[in-house]
Amino acid sequence: MSEIAAGTLFVLSLIVALALVHRPLGDYMYRVYTTPRHNRAERVAYRLLGVRADAEQSWGVYARGLLAFSLVSVLVVYGIQRLQDKLPLSLGMEPVTDHIAWNTAISFVTNTNWQAYSGESTMGHLTQMTALAVQNFVSAAVGMAVAIALVRGFSRRRSATIGNFWVDLVRGTLRILLPIAFAGALVLVAGGLIQNFSGVHEVTTLTGGTQSITGGPVASQEVIKELGTNGGGFYNANSAHPFENASTWTNWFEIFLILLIPFALPRTFGKMVGQVRQGHAILAVMGVLALGGVVLTNVFELSGNATVPQAVGAAMEGKEVRFGVSTSATFAAATTLTSTGAVNSFHDSYTPFGGMMPLVNMMLGEVAPGGAGAGLYGMLILAVITVFVAGLMVGRTPEYLGKKIGAREIKLASMYFLVTPILVLVGTAFAMGSAEQRASMLNTGPHGLSEVLYAFTSASSNNGSAFAGLTVNTPWYDVALGLCMVLGRFLPIILVLALAGSLAAQSPVPEGAGTLPTHRPQFVGLVVGVTVILVALTFLPALALGPIAEGLS
Repeated sequence: MSEIAAGTLFVLSLIVALALVHRPLGDYMYRVYTTPRHNRAERVAYRLLGVRADAEQSWGVYARGLLAFSLVSVLVVYGIQRLQDKLPLSLGMEPVTDHIAWNTAISFVTNTNWQAYSGESTMGHLTQMTALAVQNFVSAAVGMAVAIALVRGFSRRRSATIGNFWVDLVRGTLRILLPIAFAGALVLVAGGLIQNFSGVHEVTTLTGGTQSITGGPVASQEVIKELGTNGGGFYNANSAHPFENASTWTNWFEIFLILLIPFALPRTFGKMVGQVRQGHAILAVMGVLALGGVVLTNVFELSGNATVPQAVGAAMEGKEVRFGVSTSATFAAATTLTSTGAVNSFHDSYTPFGGMMPLVNMMLGEVAPGGAGAGLYGMLILAVITVFVAGLMVGRTPEYLGKKIGAREIKLASMYFLVTPILVLVGTAFAMGSAEQRASMLNTGPHGLSEVLYAFTSASSNNGSAFAGLTVNTPWYDVALGLCMVLGRFLPIILVLALAGSLAAQSPVPEGAGTLPTHRPQFVGLVVGVTVILVALTFLPALALGPIAEGLS
């Protein structure tokens, strides 16, 4: 079977599998977030947290709870790393340096999982499990909670509250992420991933040399890093390492895990607002953008414009032989269309236009389908902007799901959209304007600019993947990218929660003759167009100086 045929079958099988689970998982998540009943484990968690589970919260209280939880999480993750030599299962590892510990703590709490270190030679098993894997669960649950809070804003009428952060956090973790992760870990162990507390093994290589290989609880961390759209990796080679991704079918399963929750949440949205067809429209927008990203990444990698790729029919450099070009390109597209950031190939080795596509996927706002929760609320923000633009064209006050999109709402939506571009472009400008930071670049010219642009896009979008070829393990980059991760995560969340509060307080607006139908193909096309145009207007100059200039040279 040819590479193109195999890649096409790979993608089609993913689409079929996601279609099969879309409805049951979406309906299940709807029940999780709407039932008034708390199970025994949840009641124990509420007592430990000291919260009243039945007390509803305004958007401000909801946001303060989220920020307080995240701050405590940063301090705990930082402390565990700095004290790991005094903890069990440290494997003799030294304490993580202060700037890397700061960067890593911020990275995992913000669901970014950017790694400026080699996991197997920096973190002990307890640090990996209690600091990193735990955050893989709760940071994903935070993103899902924010999405549900925004949906409540659309579904409620004249309400001063949008739910309870602690209830949404606990339910998302215990009822959704943990059960799926447990089952998924068993599948990955059956597929060849390791799960143990083994230390360092010295093995003899084929050439007669020696190599140190660390064991560890890999499968359990791998499953939640994909399911929670976290990224990162137990090993420095990430999902290209055979202990993290053993074969082509585990590669397929990991991509399935990445897309599972983001593609099911539109169903939950439709059920909660009482119009399933609205969920279908959001899903259609996600699907169109996602398919475009996957197809273009494959095309550019299977028909590279360099001499060697053209001679052999594909760009194999930086790819694992057991995965090949097409499934590596699909993995790259899936992880950058979401906020996952895991990699099974070396993005820096992609063709210029092939390497541009992961950048573009992140610049879209990672809404196709985006991260766990973050993709849905990002897409709903784009829907709000779209109905506002459509309202301007017909001279009518825009409405979405029976809510007026007035000055306050569009200001919040616009500020949400501007956060990431400002962080990306300003951060890249500072790095390129500093002689010291330019000295840390292994490549110059357009490719060097692409590496810096990729780093700030990845951090600001809370993705976590890297182009490599750039020395980011420096105090300046650790601090700068850490700030981008914090601001890129929490500023949009605050704006989303403020929008949810504003919408929830509104009275319903009856549909009229001029109301834009938001469940039809016309609206789907409008949202796709607005998304692409906004990204093009914002980032095209930077892309023209980087990957486009390299590809045309």
